[in-house]
Amino acid sequence: MEQPETPLVQDAPIDAAERSLVDDVRDLVSDGRTLLEAELAYQKSRAALAGRTAKSMAGWIALALSLVFFALMALVMGLLLILAPLIGGLGATLLVVAGLLASAALSGWVAARRWQAMSRRLAEDDAA
Repeated sequence: MEQPETPLVQDAPIDAAERSLVDDVRDLVSDGRTLLEAELAYQKSRAALAGRTAKSMAGWIALALSLVFFALMALVMGLLLILAPLIGGLGATLLVVAGLLASAALSGWVAARRWQAMSRRLAEDDAA
């Protein structure tokens, strides 16, 4: 007792009088559901790919930042070693610390200025 195979796409009745509005709406809802399921599966696969990529990217960024940190520490140590014979250990330490604090202050000032500029732009966009 084999069942006949049903075709994936059935031929539409030639005569519009043979079709009913209920059947058309049912077909439309079925097509919409199929489209929604396909779109959800597509977006889910895109999100999974983005998640894997972001995780890998975060690891590489953390490695790069840690290497930059160690390079800066080596620079500070090198400056201390170069300046110590010239101005003494305490003088070298104070000079390097003052230079680092000045660099930090300049970086903070630039960041604050950019924050203020961004805040002004956002306030202008909200007013418009």
